[in-house]
Amino acid sequence: MRQARADEYAEFAAARAGHLYRSACLLTAGDTHLAEDLVQETLGRLYVRWGRVSRVGNPAAYAQTVLTRTFLAHQRRRSSTERATDVLPERAGAERDTSLRLTLLQALARLPAKDRAVVVLRYWEDRSIEETADAMNASSAAVRTRCVRALGRLRELLGEDIGEYARP
Repeated sequence: MRQARADEYAEFAAARAGHLYRSACLLTAGDTHLAEDLVQETLGRLYVRWGRVSRVGNPAAYAQTVLTRTFLAHQRRRSSTERATDVLPERAGAERDTSLRLTLLQALARLPAKDRAVVVLRYWEDRSIEETADAMNASSAAVRTRCVRALGRLRELLGEDIGEYARP
């Protein structure tokens, strides 16, 4: 029984790790090292509680909630502003619009942590207001307010017409 549960967790972790990492990268505004740390901490917390987590209706949503709360807790810590380096490693890969990606990551980085979390959960994860409120341990009204504030701030940073960043 114990081995079956461990195998089930390993399968879940392997399937969800990439998605959690992408979400963590957005939450951290491109800090890949912190994103990896957040995903590892999230997966560790899930492993400890896997007996209960595996019985919930949607363990993937539970994992996303744990990731978001782990990120917000990290932002509250005093040492969360420390950075090991400001140079990102070069990556080989398919051609992408890196200027758009960098512009969006820079704009996300300028948002407060909770506003950034709302934007990622609502518009990247495509969650409802209630799901976002539950993940952030906040009221629906607070999520609506943060959405309006965060989108307004992004419009200030990016301009009203974001299409100019997406030109080939």
